[in-house]
Amino acid sequence: MLKLCGFSVSNYYNKIKLALLEKGIPFEEELAYPAQTEDFLKDSPMGKVPFLRTGRGVLTESQVLTEYLEDMYPEPPLYPKDPFERARNRELIEHLELHVELPVRRLYAEAFFGGTVSDETKQEVEKLLRKGLRSLGKLARFSPYIAGDTFTHADCAAWCHLPLVSQATKKIYGYDMLEEILPAAKAYLKLVGERPQVQKVNADRKAAMESFFAKK
Repeated sequence: MLKLCGFSVSNYYNKIKLALLEKGIPFEEELAYPAQTEDFLKDSPMGKVPFLRTGRGVLTESQVLTEYLEDMYPEPPLYPKDPFERARNRELIEHLELHVELPVRRLYAEAFFGGTVSDETKQEVEKLLRKGLRSLGKLARFSPYIAGDTFTHADCAAWCHLPLVSQATKKIYGYDMLEEILPAAKAYLKLVGERPQVQKVNADRKAAMESFFAKK
């Protein structure tokens, strides 16, 4: 059986967990936190989560795991069958993670974990994030899902990443940048949040977050 390794606070871990649940793939969860120990690096060379234990070995990087799950368990599909639409779906994921999540991640230390971020970094992230969200608005359909009328891997990524934009920008800048630039995202996230699999992932995320802060 597949083992998904990581922890439920991680948005990238939850991206893969949601895909597993949506596809109905049996799996176990193995609690693991990022580390640079020799043993951990044998499984995850960058010391990151998530990673996936398979019958043939360990795989790392969330998008690699996404592609592996789709190749190994093609039904039910979470990518469109049409090659062009499938590429568009991957384009959305790439854009979400490179031009939206990666910039806003630089704010997480102060927004969520009690650290501090320099004013220079905040200004740089604000500029990059506004650009990323505006361009995402040209790619996203929200009709009703982010890539069209069907729930896909792009939704697994969007549901895990976009709420963090709202939360982090409200904390750091005093306004919700996602709502300002992509107002359609609010109704979209509410719709996706009604899915049973999403509710399961969200409940586990909340419990993990409470446990994390209780230990601090």
